[in-house]
Amino acid sequence: MDLKDHYNKMWTASLQKFKKQQFQFDPLLDADDDNRYGLTLLARPSEEVKQSILDALEEIKRIAPSQYYYSHPDLHITILSIISCYPCFSPDAIDTEEYCKIISSAVASVAPFRISFCGVTASSSCILIQGFPGNDQLQILRNTLRDTFRQSGLQHSIDKRYQLQTTHMTAIRFKESFAESEAFVKAIENLREKDFGSCSVKQLELVGNDWYHREEKVQRICKFKLSN
Repeated sequence: MDLKDHYNKMWTASLQKFKKQQFQFDPLLDADDDNRYGLTLLARPSEEVKQSILDALEEIKRIAPSQYYYSHPDLHITILSIISCYPCFSPDAIDTEEYCKIISSAVASVAPFRISFCGVTASSSCILIQGFPGNDQLQILRNTLRDTFRQSGLQHSIDKRYQLQTTHMTAIRFKESFAESEAFVKAIENLREKDFGSCSVKQLELVGNDWYHREEKVQRICKFKLSN
């Protein structure tokens, strides 16, 4: 996949909707009875990258304070959604050791890789930070995990919603109508080419998570170091 072209197409389609006030709002963001849970292999960006993103988000918050902004501990890069969130799932219901074994085997031959974060793109429901891997190690890892889990007999839902090929981070979700939607769109456009920095991914985490990866609901299961 040509990531830049893919991000550009997402941006163009979403911007047209935004300018027509066609935002998709998430009714479950504040729902107390939202019990969707899943299993995700993820990576954390560096502190420098996080701070760059958070600084940019502060500017947007002044314009659109009522939307949902990802916090410092919640920012993450999804390597692969192993079990997509669904109601009442719990990691206690599966043999997490088997999942850790499969992932450990897959990452054993994968070297650390860099991701550059430059600019934003969007969907109708959220704003995303664009990520660009520096080599093919991430794609190799994802494909290895896909093949291994399909052969394993373990519960998973890999690629059932869509095949993950991007390296984005979700930064903002739309929660309610905008008081100043034009100002919001203009502010987001100003971040279209912003350089948020880059970092080397050397460690991955397998976590149980809610839909929004809120820190208070994340259950850390295993950590994996990429080979040097």
